[in-house]
Amino acid sequence: MTRTRKEELVAEMTAEFKDAGAIIVCDYKGMTVENLEIVRNLAKDEDSKVQVVKNKLAMIALKNAGCEVVDFKDTNLVIWGDTQVLPCKIADKAATEFTDSFAIKTGLIQGEVASMETINAMAKLPTRDELIGMLLNVWNAPVQNFTIGMNALATKKEEEA
Repeated sequence: MTRTRKEELVAEMTAEFKDAGAIIVCDYKGMTVENLEIVRNLAKDEDSKVQVVKNKLAMIALKNAGCEVVDFKDTNLVIWGDTQVLPCKIADKAATEFTDSFAIKTGLIQGEVASMETINAMAKLPTRDELIGMLLNVWNAPVQNFTIGMNALATKKEEEA
């Protein structure tokens, strides 16, 4: 890889990391290409990004983006996205599905290093769309219950008549 290509990669990653809600660093050693493609497709479906990165380039990009510096060692796969929850969910799902070859190393949420407990807790949270669905169900419940009650009352009146 030429120096100019490395500089381009660092610039691209810096721009992406500045806007990222969460950046999750994972170990993918021993993963097959098919399994890695599954992780990439999971991320693609959720509008998140996955990239295998060179350690030095990733550290430079994080530093340039104003994030806390993470010590990169061995093989690293980085998952990031605009939201804080989705990258955590993708990494958690991949870690549970491919337990022998995929592990979460560390993560950054809003540019600050997060503990594994925080990352796991974020993975369990519902997404924005799920929260909107829950809210709509709550708003719909009174109308639905009123309709059921009115229907039962109409049926009772018809039987009496």
